[in-house]
Amino acid sequence: MSGAKRPFLDTNIIVYLMSGDVAKASRAESLIAGGGVISTQVLNEFTSVARRKLALSWPETEEVLQALKANLEVVPLTLSIHERALALACAHDLNIYDASIVAAALENGCDVVASEDMQHGQMFTGLRIANPFL
Repeated sequence: MSGAKRPFLDTNIIVYLMSGDVAKASRAESLIAGGGVISTQVLNEFTSVARRKLALSWPETEEVLQALKANLEVVPLTLSIHERALALACAHDLNIYDASIVAAALENGCDVVASEDMQHGQMFTGLRIANPFL
C-alpha cells in the first residue's frame, strides 16, 4: 500500500485473488506481491471461504495457501493478541474477528490494515485502516 511500511492484509484482500472482479483481483495480487503480514487467522478464514463459498478443491486451496506463506509474513495468534482483541472489540464495538486482525497488526508493528470490511481511515493507536479498493 502506498506509504505503508508494514501492511497487514485482512482476509477479504486474499479472497479477492479468486474474484471474478478483475480490477479487485489485480489489486489484491499487487498488494500481496508487495509483501506484508497476515496471521494464522487469515489463513484459516481464507481456507473456510475457499472451500465453502469458492468451492476450491483441497489441492487448489493448499496451492493458494502455499503462495501466501511464501510471499507474506505469517504471524501466530497469541494469548496477548486475544486479550488485546477483546479490549478492542469492547472499546470500539468491533466483532471479535475484526478486533483480532487489528490486535495482531498492532502486536506485530504494522502501520496499516488493508481491509474492505472495516471503516476506511479509522485509527487504532497509530494503526490506520485503509480500503485499497477506493
